[in-house]
Amino acid sequence: MDLRRLAESFATSFRRYAGRLHAADRYLRGEGLEIGALAEPLALPKGARARYVDIAPTEELRKLYPRGKRRHLVDVDVVDDGETLRTVANESQDFVIANHFLEHAEDPITAIQNLLRVVRRGGVLYLTIPDKRFDAEEQREATSYEHLLRDHEQGPEVSRSNHYADAVQNGANLPAAVETAEDAAVAVLEWQEHRIRFHCWSQTEILELMVKLQRRSGFPIFEVEHFSKNQDEMVLILRRKA
Repeated sequence: MDLRRLAESFATSFRRYAGRLHAADRYLRGEGLEIGALAEPLALPKGARARYVDIAPTEELRKLYPRGKRRHLVDVDVVDDGETLRTVANESQDFVIANHFLEHAEDPITAIQNLLRVVRRGGVLYLTIPDKRFDAEEQREATSYEHLLRDHEQGPEVSRSNHYADAVQNGANLPAAVETAEDAAVAVLEWQEHRIRFHCWSQTEILELMVKLQRRSGFPIFEVEHFSKNQDEMVLILRRKA
């Protein structure tokens, strides 16, 4: 990478960080949870406090990362699946943070429902989601609401193989172990149950999803209080109403 591209990369990362920080300062108050923070927890405003949720204890997670990165992982406070949050009580949190999490959820409708379920009325769900138009997954087809609804109603296994194949054909950031022939790569991903980006969206599709969920019977009632383009990602603040 030449110096100019390196400088642009650093500038983009800094502006993305600043955009996240601005939204956090404006909307996060009290005590909440952050899902899958790993080595990049969100900087919180003064007085706000987060407990960290991940699928495995800290020591197990450290085994999955290079020595230089593992020492920066946050200490996991709650071992749970971020899509279900089975151990977290309803309406018990002032906020929930999920940065670059939703695209890794096999059933985003259930994931959003549970993230909102644990937020108190008046509290917020803080989401950042990659915008497919600006990253290496630009060639992937954006996930439609109809696709998400099918995965939600029939179970994510109906699409799992196709998701892995799509990621191999068009995706990025796959582990070195699967950079092989396409069929073999798909088989390895399925065997490992690798948490790829199962879904991808641009502004149009993610906003359509939010409107559909607002109209969905039995879904927690929420408003989209904030939406912004933040470099190569989108920042959404959903406020729980009822």
